[in-house]
Amino acid sequence: MPSPGSAQESPPASRRSKITPERAQELYTAVLDLLRESGYESLTMEGVASRTRCGKSTLYRQWGSKPELVVAALHGTRQTLLSDIDTGSLGGDLRAAARAVETASGKDTPLMHALSHAALQNPDLLCALRSTLIAPSIAAIDAMVERAVRRGEIDADNPATDYVAAQVLGIIRARPLLEGRYADEAFLTRFIECAVLPALGLPSSPPDPVEHGDGPPARGESGS
Repeated sequence: MPSPGSAQESPPASRRSKITPERAQELYTAVLDLLRESGYESLTMEGVASRTRCGKSTLYRQWGSKPELVVAALHGTRQTLLSDIDTGSLGGDLRAAARAVETASGKDTPLMHALSHAALQNPDLLCALRSTLIAPSIAAIDAMVERAVRRGEIDADNPATDYVAAQVLGIIRARPLLEGRYADEAFLTRFIECAVLPALGLPSSPPDPVEHGDGPPARGESGS
């Protein structure tokens, strides 16, 4: 007769899914679209199931809960917009970044706003938000600055080098709150020319002033 405790407990059944990678991408895209449209609090598994014509039981079996599904969606749709930029100069890199960021600003900024409050209450969600939307961009801009230091473009002792990523990414997130408009290429380029490059001791060529109303309106703002 087996002694007490000698029988091994069966491990919990792992989640199994017949969801293909392509189908998973459709689900992830729908989750992020719903977040941008209605925010985290209004997102439900029922809503995702309805939008994607997927059984709610399938969603729970695969991801377990809303936070887990959102984390998976963030990781599953992660993109690196800035990591391939290398024009040979810091000014050129940052101007190219402005062009690249405009493409994603209307999607990433509403997503950040939708998740910011919820992420403060959920460490896993906060970690996913940082690792997918924030950390890659910081790393890419820091790499641009490091290359400029190695080329001798800027002085490594210039304290402004520590704040380039914070300046560029910060204004992208802040402009919708301050002015109700996304930071488009024209706005970002002028910001880089007038605020970032001078602080680094680099020559700049400020473009024509950006009108207060320039740039696409942030979600919920009038386009007039």
